[in-house]
Amino acid sequence: MTTNSPEDTLNTAIYAALIAGWKILDIYNNENFNVEYKDDKSPLTIADKAAHEIISSELDKTNIPVLSEEGKHQSYGERKDWEYLWLVDPLDGTKEFIKRNGEFTVNIALIHEQKTVLGVIYSPVLKTLYFNSINGDAYMVSNIGSDHNDIDILKEVHSNKKKIPQHFNRNYKVVASRSHLSDETKGFIEKLETEHAKIEIVSMGSSLKLCLLANGTADIYPRFAPTMEWDTAAGHAIVKAAGGNVINYETNKEVIYNKENLLNPWFIAENNLQ
Repeated sequence: MTTNSPEDTLNTAIYAALIAGWKILDIYNNENFNVEYKDDKSPLTIADKAAHEIISSELDKTNIPVLSEEGKHQSYGERKDWEYLWLVDPLDGTKEFIKRNGEFTVNIALIHEQKTVLGVIYSPVLKTLYFNSINGDAYMVSNIGSDHNDIDILKEVHSNKKKIPQHFNRNYKVVASRSHLSDETKGFIEKLETEHAKIEIVSMGSSLKLCLLANGTADIYPRFAPTMEWDTAAGHAIVKAAGGNVINYETNKEVIYNKENLLNPWFIAENNLQ
């Protein structure tokens, strides 16, 4: 990888996610921001750009290449030989950010030979951090807001982290949109209803969908619509560390990253707690 230890690599990603999240929150709370639109019609704000700059600056210290949604998208000819890379969505859920519903995150993942091995997800509004250690467990930390001293923040994170998942007796929960279910998703849920006594649908924006699986408050997330690699890589790593996985719907194999085409396949994410 580099001369960085796994602990240092994790801490760099955590710190980058937190300080980027605090900058996003400052813009969210205090500025009237303009919305631009990229070629694919997806929205872009100054918060996306600011978070990208902060994260890139921090991750560059690891000497691992960075592939960010808002940065330069290197050609596959260059990327295919990378053993490791950072895969970053500086502001996942820009639409939620614009709506001001709070359901947006900072996503940072470390990819090793197309497998996601480390994920950090920070929700600035919820003040909640999710991450996993390399080849280790998944954790969450609550009440990590911008009022904390960034000098001591890593010590505070590790002092207050709680291992996940935390599983409770409840109905089987499916992560999906309550109002916009595709025919494929409807059919998938109907099949689940024949296998479980009662199904509940839970809805959430951005990579928080995968966090619901990781922390044990939901069971399965079928995604039969387009997503990009930076949307899922961090959450995928955390779900894996919590005992679940994200599986390619067509091949029944684990979803991989740093492909020539950065579009994800349809997938099923599951926490395997049931």
